[in-house]
Amino acid sequence: MYETILVPIEMGQIDRAGAMLSAARYLLTTAGRITCLTVLPEIPGYVAADLPRNLDENLVEEANAALSKIINATGVVAAIDIQIGHAAQTILAVAEQTGAELIIIGSHRPGLEDYLLGSTAGRVVRHAACHVLVQR
Repeated sequence: MYETILVPIEMGQIDRAGAMLSAARYLLTTAGRITCLTVLPEIPGYVAADLPRNLDENLVEEANAALSKIINATGVVAAIDIQIGHAAQTILAVAEQTGAELIIIGSHRPGLEDYLLGSTAGRVVRHAACHVLVQR
């Protein structure tokens, strides 16, 4: 059983979030806490110049609404944290900041870029200072 669990959820795989949160609830102690994290990609300045000014704010609001909907549907009590940055680095930083004892992260079928660069889940598994559960 774990006191602090971090559940990073990619918006493109939100349909898997329910199962990840259920696993977190099962592995959580009665006094523990779950944090749902979504990391939105940082938009380069040269691209952002051509996009609406409040795009980041809209993406954060949409992610917050999607996570809230999943959390409410599963009945899991969890905090929501939405960050902008590099996915693996941000997940590892938030895990360290929150003192996470376990990270439950989803994995997908690897594409060519994953074989060349490594997936986010792979990077988290290799560099995390805590336990990592990879859900397929």
